[in-house]
Amino acid sequence: MEKKFGLIGSTLTHSFSKSYFDEKFFREGLRDYHYELYPLDSVDGLKKLLDENPELYGLNVTIPYKEQVLKFLSDIDPTAKNIGAVNVIKIHNGKLTGFNTDSDAFYETLEKWFPQISDAKALVLGTGGSSKAVQQALKKLSVPFEIVSREKGKAAHTYESLEKDGTPISDAQLIINTTPLGMAPNTNNFPPINYELLTSHHYVYDLIYNPARTMFIQKAEMHGATIKNGLEMLQFQAEKAWAIWNN
Repeated sequence: MEKKFGLIGSTLTHSFSKSYFDEKFFREGLRDYHYELYPLDSVDGLKKLLDENPELYGLNVTIPYKEQVLKFLSDIDPTAKNIGAVNVIKIHNGKLTGFNTDSDAFYETLEKWFPQISDAKALVLGTGGSSKAVQQALKKLSVPFEIVSREKGKAAHTYESLEKDGTPISDAQLIINTTPLGMAPNTNNFPPINYELLTSHHYVYDLIYNPARTMFIQKAEMHGATIKNGLEMLQFQAEKAWAIWNN
């Protein structure tokens, strides 16, 4: 019996998810399992997608629908509800249940990579669904953090305020980009922070994995920072999604 899985988002040309699951299904001999990309102009297109694909058993959710998709869910896992964002949907008997595997995947990769620096502080760039998952993981690791937003009133800092006072950048040992700035195909974009303030004492994590070396990462590395992209997080997240779909 054919089983379909897939990814919804606005622009999906950057995604490695299809190749990841295609290889997984081939390796494990799951010939009737298929993974597709479903770009949606609006999250409201999800209903039509489900109607036209009754063989769908699960979906991954990416930018910008991790929060918008909540209104379509029949149920939501407590962790995802607490975070306020969903990146995995399980479809069973016509009911949609939402989960968040981003937070645990980020937690596990960060715990392995970021040393236990006493009094470490983090600066989180972005306020969307991915940012909320990162914030949850930082709380679990007891790493205090501040958030940067494009808009006043949504976070402790704006990019404009950081231009006037770069102290939050200097003081943070860990800086995490949760925005899509720099994601393929717009690879020349990057968060507008003062990279001159970065040093060898900084750890810079970009959730983007395509390209592997974003401008954000390149600029940070030029100033001696230790860098990491989001590929390992994607792999962790994908395996956690697979476990949910098959539970």
